[in-house]
Order: sequence, then C-alpha cells, then structure tokens
Amino acid sequence: MPVKQEEIIWNALDGFEIEIPSWGFANTGTRFGKFVQPAAATTTEEKLSDAGQVHRFTGCCPTVAVHVLWDFPDGGASAREVAEAADRHGVRIGAINPNVFQDQIYRYGSLASPLPEARRAALDHILDSIEIAKQTGSRDISLWFTDGSNYPGTANIRRRKGLFEEGLRAAHERLSDSQRLLVEYKPFEPAFYHTDIADWGMALLLARAAGPKAKVLVDTGHHYQAQNIEQIVAWLLAEDMLGGFHFNDRRYADDDLTLGSIDPYQVFRIFHEILFFQWETRRRPPVAYTIDQSHNLKPKIEEMIQTAATAQELFAKAALVDHAELARRQEARDLIEAEECLKSAFAVDVRPALRLWRRTKGLPEEPLAEFRASGYLERAARERGERNRGAVASYA
Repeated sequence: MPVKQEEIIWNALDGFEIEIPSWGFANTGTRFGKFVQPAAATTTEEKLSDAGQVHRFTGCCPTVAVHVLWDFPDGGASAREVAEAADRHGVRIGAINPNVFQDQIYRYGSLASPLPEARRAALDHILDSIEIAKQTGSRDISLWFTDGSNYPGTANIRRRKGLFEEGLRAAHERLSDSQRLLVEYKPFEPAFYHTDIADWGMALLLARAAGPKAKVLVDTGHHYQAQNIEQIVAWLLAEDMLGGFHFNDRRYADDDLTLGSIDPYQVFRIFHEILFFQWETRRRPPVAYTIDQSHNLKPKIEEMIQTAATAQELFAKAALVDHAELARRQEARDLIEAEECLKSAFAVDVRPALRLWRRTKGLPEEPLAEFRASGYLERAARERGERNRGAVASYA
C-alpha cells in the first residue's frame, strides 16, 4: 500500500469512534420469544464488562449507549454507580435512551397519546433521563417513539403532531448547554397505519420545533426498501441537522443485522458523504456513530468486535476517496471517472494498514482471534450460565 494511503487511513482511524449498545450484550430475540446464550450479560455491570472487552480489543468503542429502564434499575439514584462501573471496565456512559414504549400506559402512545396521564408519564421519564445524563456526563439523549395508529380514522394526526412539538420543547428546555436531543424516526412497526415520526423530514421538523440543541438521528434499518440513505445524510448535513446514527444492516426492513453484512457499500457511501462534507466545509460535524443491532444467534461480544472492526474498515475505505479529484470529475460531468473515485477506494484492501495501526496503538492485530484466545467468553458462560438457564424457564 502506498505510504500516502496508509497515512490517510491512520489519520482517519485516529479520529474514529463508534458507540456500542448495552442491550447488545443481553439476551435478545424476536417478538415471538428470546433466545438465551450462556454467556449473555444478566446485569448492567456485566454489560459494561463485556463492552470493556470490545473496546480493549478494537480500540474504537470507548462509550456505551444505555437504556434507562434496562440499565438503571433504581432510576437516577444509581446513575453515578453505573458511571463508576463503566469506568472500572475502561469505558464511559454514552447516549441515554429513555423508554416510553414498553409500559402499559403507552398503549395509545407517549408524547402524542390522547391520554394526558400518558403524556405526563412520558415527559417525566424523558426529563428524568436528561437528569441521569447530567450525572453520567452524557451529551446525547436519544429519543425513539412507537407512537402512531393502526387503522384509518382512529387518531387525529395533526393533533398528535402538535403534542409532539409541545413535549419536545418541554424536554429541550431542561437540557444543559452541552446536551442534545436526538430525534429518531421509523416508517412503521409497531404502528402500521401511520407512525407519528415516520421519516427524516418529520424528525427534522420536530427537532427544529424543539429547539437549537435538537438534531435528527438516522437508524439505517428504519427506511423503506431501496431508499437512498446517503442522500438523507447529505441533506441533513447541509441543514446542520444530522446528530447521529444507529448503525445496523437489513435485508427487508428493521432486521437489525450486523453492520455491513448485507450491503457494506451502503455504509461506505454514508461515511463518504460525511467525509466529503468535512472536506468541502473544513468542518467536522458532531455526528455520533452508534451501533444498534440484535445479536440473537451470534455470540454477542464476538459479534460486537466483528461489527467494530467492519466499521473501521469501511470508514478507512471512505477516507481514501480522492475528494479533490471527485469534485473535478463531478464539475466536468465525467460520470464514469466520478463513480470510479468511489469504487476504487471501496476496492482497496485496508486490512494490512489497519493491522499496522493497531500494532502501533498496542492493540491486537486480529481482535476477534485475540478475544477468543483470552478465555473471557468461557469464564462468562461459567459465571452466568445458571442465571441464563433460569431465564430459559421463565421464557418458556
């Protein structure tokens, strides 16, 4: 590999971090049931320990996204303890995810519910989550809502839009100067007639209504088939409204498959749009990269290491695009050579440079192999196996 390419890759990797989700280490499954693994994390401490292993072997995952109801069993009272546990395992608490979809009170929605008590419960929980974020030193509060309806005529769509604006403004007022609200969208599921925040345009309008510290969060699985996600990314960058990502891959809809397992070129194209914007503007946008995917069958820590390594490879490939040449070819309407700027970068085998970068950072050149040799997974299975066997009975 030419020295200049290697230098570009190293510089890109030095600045690349991707957040991993605590829920990716626990037992998960489908709407039909959970699939239990002997080594799955059963406590918040175990989730953070597993996350620490991913960062230890990849060097690019220093923060962990958490879900309030799943990771703070005592609410805000345990926030500092969770932050201290993260520190013990070599990571930090990242984005705080409120949960306004699993309790019975949210049957007809949360912030857009026709029931005042449900709206109040949702807002109170979001406000509590903002306070937790202050205690853990977290910048982002990630908001995903299942609000919507299943049948025509059963909900006042305009009224619900207004209720969301009202609730998000109230949440925005409680943010500290360094905090952000990230508004996520999803076209369907579990609402199948209309979803209140169904696409990036709706999320953008609601984020703007909330206030200047609200941005849009793009989940790569939350789109219709064949939708051009990188165009959405480019528009949000142009509007200064791209706050972050939940990365995963999909074959049909929100499949939550391993990043890059189905369409690695799409992830590359998304990274390219961000780096191209950065080159053109000489400004690095504050975009949060986060993994959000379900590891039902793959071993969870191994899958997360695989994901992080894939993200590093695709980001390195995107960094190799010759932006100056691309801009010239675009201006000259040279369609073939403009496309080749992307294809040639994507075709580069960046793994040798990545292995060398890891060596200089004191990281294992082959993180997955080194993790497997560490014996951590076997120890975790022995220590957690009985609790997980008990979980099998409870799910039966």
